[in-house]
Amino acid sequence: MLPRITAWWTILRISLQERLVYRGDFALGTLMRFLPIVTQIFLWFAIFANLGTGARITNYTYEELVVYLLLTMVARAFSSMPGLASTIARQIRTGDIKKYLTQPVDLLGFMFLSRMAHKLAYYIVAIGPFALVFFLCRGYFIHLPDAPQAAAFAASLILSFLLGFYLEACIGMVGFWFLEVTSLLFVYMLFSFFLSGHMFPLDMLPQPFGTIVQFTPLQYLAFFPAQVFLGKVQGWDLAMGLLIELEWVVLFMLLSRVLFLRGLKRYSGYGG
Repeated sequence: MLPRITAWWTILRISLQERLVYRGDFALGTLMRFLPIVTQIFLWFAIFANLGTGARITNYTYEELVVYLLLTMVARAFSSMPGLASTIARQIRTGDIKKYLTQPVDLLGFMFLSRMAHKLAYYIVAIGPFALVFFLCRGYFIHLPDAPQAAAFAASLILSFLLGFYLEACIGMVGFWFLEVTSLLFVYMLFSFFLSGHMFPLDMLPQPFGTIVQFTPLQYLAFFPAQVFLGKVQGWDLAMGLLIELEWVVLFMLLSRVLFLRGLKRYSGYGG
């Protein structure tokens, strides 16, 4: 067990060092990603101004909507996995996956540690831009979560990271059957962008679409963590939400492993 932990720590440390060296654009890139939020803030301001003082849209005040948009940026920073599925599919297609079959390094384990290093490097560098934007928008944070609510918010973010990783890992594993997953990945990213709640709160959707979305795992990538922070989900509903999110994580974790093992039975490596 100790040698495996040492190997995992070594992989994580080296991956983190590599990303801190070549991803110096994190800070500026993160700040630029907040620019579309500015447009949305002005848009919602115009909508609420027409509705009058104290207006609400689906139980959201103007301040809550601004905070919601900022929180979805935080949640998506945890759950988004750019390049993960395409990297796995490319390694299957080019034969690079053979190194994971001939060496005592697990593909999913290596990818997980590499992605964890990616996120750590991202937040080490991007914490400044996040702090600046949240400081400038501090007036919108009228109600802050208490300690249990903040802990639940942190748990939802961690689970969103795990869910996002194993979701994309499953898409990458499809490369064992279809060597090109670009089209499938595009469809997933399109649905994920809208149905994760990144654009607007999902409870604004009309029925029956609102109910249908509640049965998908995509809401836990951004919408659910933001709801937890805002206190829109409390008590038993909060506990059930976290439990269901955990169940989705376990499901896709097992599915990614099954797809990997089944895919290896189809895989054929040629060359020296």
